[in-house]
Amino acid sequence: MELKEKLISSFMAFEEKIDVNSDLHDIRTSAIKNFENKGFPTKKEEAWKYTSLNSILKNDFSVFPKHENSIEFSEVKKYFIHEIDTYKVIFVDGIFSSFLSSTTHDGLDVCLMSSALTKPKYKMVIDEYFNKIASKDESLTTLNTAFANEGAYINIPKSKVVEKPIEIIYFSTGKENALLVQPRNLVIVGENAHVQIIERHQSLNENPVLTNSVTEIFAKKRAIVDYYKIQNDLQSANLIDNTYIAQKEQSHASVHTFTFGGNITRNNLNFYHQGEHIDSTLKGITIIGDKQHVDHYTLVQHATPNCESHQNYKTILNDSATGVFNGKIFVEKEAQKTDAFQQNNNILLSDKATINAKPQLEIFADDVKCSHGCTIGQLDESAMFYMQQRGIPKKEAKALLMYAFSNEVIESIKIPELKQRITKIIATKLGVNLGFDL
Repeated sequence: MELKEKLISSFMAFEEKIDVNSDLHDIRTSAIKNFENKGFPTKKEEAWKYTSLNSILKNDFSVFPKHENSIEFSEVKKYFIHEIDTYKVIFVDGIFSSFLSSTTHDGLDVCLMSSALTKPKYKMVIDEYFNKIASKDESLTTLNTAFANEGAYINIPKSKVVEKPIEIIYFSTGKENALLVQPRNLVIVGENAHVQIIERHQSLNENPVLTNSVTEIFAKKRAIVDYYKIQNDLQSANLIDNTYIAQKEQSHASVHTFTFGGNITRNNLNFYHQGEHIDSTLKGITIIGDKQHVDHYTLVQHATPNCESHQNYKTILNDSATGVFNGKIFVEKEAQKTDAFQQNNNILLSDKATINAKPQLEIFADDVKCSHGCTIGQLDESAMFYMQQRGIPKKEAKALLMYAFSNEVIESIKIPELKQRITKIIATKLGVNLGFDL
């Protein structure tokens, strides 16, 4: 049975297993019908022109884990930012691990999506926010909505500055021959509140896994949201990440995406402006090789005046790797005084590496400052020669140039321990010891 048919036939059994109210039933039913009509995206769709899922969908994925799997902290300690104290919402094969987690209801909610979807005390919040900005047309988002049950639920009240970061980690044990997991996260950041969140998806062995994740983030007036995604998985792992962010006036939201591992990775990142004087930041570093494929698809919808957005994506491709950057800035007629910047820089280290870049501006306002740029090239041979002349070995010189290329994004990380972790991952990817004291 093909995966699409398996999912459709599993939907009724899924709803029977969970406690679902009538409103959610209607949302789920509409979503599965949309997925049934559209199916998985193909390269015939403009947004998926350079990314094919055919090789992934041949796997016989289990839609639900056959049994609950547990792991010891010692097995996964290296994946945590253990240098600092954090709240933790941890899942193993899509199932919450209370043993590995550190949640709270003390002045804020850092807990489970399943609880928020089913407990009466959360109903007003769910009615107001759940599935309100997630796409009703994008087939993989609607597939996630149909099966949405587990994930992280984060609600930060007005004027609350969360004193420590929140880590959301999804582990796949590989004890299933092939597993499909569909996390659903909901993040609500109240007026004048501030939160830092780190998200990671990590496989623990080489069995295939497909993660179809959806996150909805609501930043209220003057809220500050710093969201970091670490994507450094095994080459048997595939990730479709859909993130939707709605911002109210004077809010600041930034998303940093660090992509170093995995087979096929697709990041759909969508910002929606719902007030004036909003600031949105989208930054990413991609370093991949072999036959890895990474696709960044971004949208910033400027719908209100006096707002800013800043995009900066750096990509380094080696071997037969493929990168895609499809970035769209949409400025509506009412969005006067918009300041939008988009930059995509790419380095190809191999003749077989491929980059497909498509920066886009659609501007319907007449008083704006918008720019975009894209570069594709190789390492500067004269700089390499200069460094080697001063005693730096070729391998280290090459690594330093690539680190310098990425540094503009690294410097904007606001959690020092995370900055150090990302630097170490980059050094490992480049095969050197950068030895920086951060």
